[in-house]
Amino acid sequence: MQKKKGVLIITYYWPPSAGSGVQRWLKFAKYLPEYGWNPVIFTPENPDFDLKDYSLLNEIPVELEVLKLPIWEPYGLFRKAKKSKVKNPSTILEQGEKSLFDKLAIWIRANLIIPDPRVFWVRPATGFLGAFLRDRGITTVITTGPPHSMHLIGLALKRRYGIKWLADFRDPWSSWEFLEKLPITPIVLSRHKKLEQNVLKAADHIITISPTFQQDLFELSGRKVHLITNGFDSNDLPVDFYSENVDLSIFHVVYIGIIDSIRNPDPFLNAFKRAFQTSVQKVKLTFVGKISVGLEEKVSEDPWLKSHVQLTGYVSHQEVFAYYKNASALLLILTQTKNAKGNIPGKLFEYLATGRPIVAMGDPEGDSAQIIREANAGKVFKHSEEKEIEAFLLDLQLKNKPNPKASLKQYERKNLTSKLADLLDEN
Repeated sequence: MQKKKGVLIITYYWPPSAGSGVQRWLKFAKYLPEYGWNPVIFTPENPDFDLKDYSLLNEIPVELEVLKLPIWEPYGLFRKAKKSKVKNPSTILEQGEKSLFDKLAIWIRANLIIPDPRVFWVRPATGFLGAFLRDRGITTVITTGPPHSMHLIGLALKRRYGIKWLADFRDPWSSWEFLEKLPITPIVLSRHKKLEQNVLKAADHIITISPTFQQDLFELSGRKVHLITNGFDSNDLPVDFYSENVDLSIFHVVYIGIIDSIRNPDPFLNAFKRAFQTSVQKVKLTFVGKISVGLEEKVSEDPWLKSHVQLTGYVSHQEVFAYYKNASALLLILTQTKNAKGNIPGKLFEYLATGRPIVAMGDPEGDSAQIIREANAGKVFKHSEEKEIEAFLLDLQLKNKPNPKASLKQYERKNLTSKLADLLDEN
């Protein structure tokens, strides 16, 4: 039997962190050994992130080696100076009224900490990994960002040791909509672009998650960019998932994920209320995940919405499938921001796997809309199309049954890992 080749994966987000970025590389690490590669994860020992899902720890393969190195991030100084109990200081960006201290902290973050607050990990991580790679004889490295500081580690290792390097962009860099929220000076933006170009030129392969991001990165780099989307793991679905019937006595729409400043649920709430406020059939709308204060207030201030909308808060990935089971339809709210066309939420692929019809708000010509159309899984509406959303909901209510399961093999995590393995196998 041929010995598996080693590959080092550098990622900031790893269980118990929650989110699609975590699951992307957790699943790649799970299936890479089936394609002749033995992954080793390198991640911070003490990362500073808010959302946690401890159930994901159970999905880490027992044989997977996970290396951890302490990281220093400036958030601790922010909390100490502000005397704040806020878990994630980045949330101050979403606050309406900001204090002078908050404004100063945001300016410092924007213009003095480049490309992101994890940059202080680059030098110690590079020093640590140089010895590790030599000792293990590993010559292939993958970095995934954001945070894009992870790519700077890959760049340093490439320059010093000549390793083979794959850079995975889950979001853009210099054109990332997040940067537009920050008061970045032109000089600092040019610094981001220079660092980005250094990475795009030096990496042996560039990977991204959507066709739009693929085209954007191609235009920036002038070289081939590989598309490997996120996906779903059919092994995550309960055995009886498809055989269990939806409760036809209630029309239940479920949203899974975050509602924040760039995801606006109001048009859907308006359409949902108009469609069903005189309905004799029971209807329900459930938001599962972290939500904005604005959504909480809108629901609490409207008696009808308050009695028909459930706000459950964050639940683990394992618990999500119980909500999928009981859903008549699934709601997807995409952003209306600069990168909206290329935005493909990781949960979309699980939505597809459930067979439940999808009603979405976003760019009807965007990448997510294209995937939904090809799978015949639902429809994407503009945020302004409240009447059209209302009519679509009434039509779904009449049918109130799951769609036939489409052929989704191209989005299976195992098949996506085979595409990654092909790039790793190239000389």
